[in-house]
Amino acid sequence: MVLLQLDPFLNELTSMFEKSKDKGSVWVTLKRSSLKSKLQKRKLSSAGESIEYRCLIRATDAKKTISTSVGAKDHLRFQASYATILKAHMTALKKRERKDRKKSTEAEKKEGTSTITTSKPTKKL
Repeated sequence: MVLLQLDPFLNELTSMFEKSKDKGSVWVTLKRSSLKSKLQKRKLSSAGESIEYRCLIRATDAKKTISTSVGAKDHLRFQASYATILKAHMTALKKRERKDRKKSTEAEKKEGTSTITTSKPTKKL
């Protein structure tokens, strides 16, 4: 995982979307993080200092993983840039193909009714 600055992250994210346009997926996750270990957090809280939380953003295309951290000052700029990137690559979104249950059950019914079974009448003595 590579922790990038904001602008290089957005450039890499754009190239990931372009590479996966025809085939592939890009997963983007956002998570609240302080980028500090538990020990550092305990020290800060015991000293009475506040912990600054940031937004950790990760993107992966199963081959490469990139990430960045966005603070409170840059979040509006990031949101605008991220929205622009998503809008530009909306044409690459594809709906997953699912098997239509209704059609498959109708086909099974037709197959089942097309085979006719006959039985001979039995004679009673």
